[in-house]
Amino acid sequence: MYVLVADDSRVMRQIVIRTLRQAGYDWQIIEATDGQEAYDMALAENPDLILSDWNMPNATGIEALQALRQAGCMIPFGFITSEGSQEMRDQAEAAGALFLIAKPFTAESVRETIDPVLA
Repeated sequence: MYVLVADDSRVMRQIVIRTLRQAGYDWQIIEATDGQEAYDMALAENPDLILSDWNMPNATGIEALQALRQAGCMIPFGFITSEGSQEMRDQAEAAGALFLIAKPFTAESVRETIDPVLA
């Protein structure tokens, strides 16, 4: 699988990637530093899955998701973010996100969330 991880924090991108590896996912991963870059890379690279933070500069994760859907891009999209309020979960689902994983997360919780989506 080819996966795009978007987060404005380099450290957080590395934590997400390390957690994916710990969960047993041996994926090829590309990284975006904000929502606009995630949008551009998604259209250019056509990854199999996008994992995005919510709050980022230039464009938020939810703005990137909404723009991708408006462009007709249906790449599976999920959030890994520090907030997980019901309002955010509802907004993410309405925009077409498959899941929202709130920090802190573990390899096991990530796997339990992602595996059903991939099945």
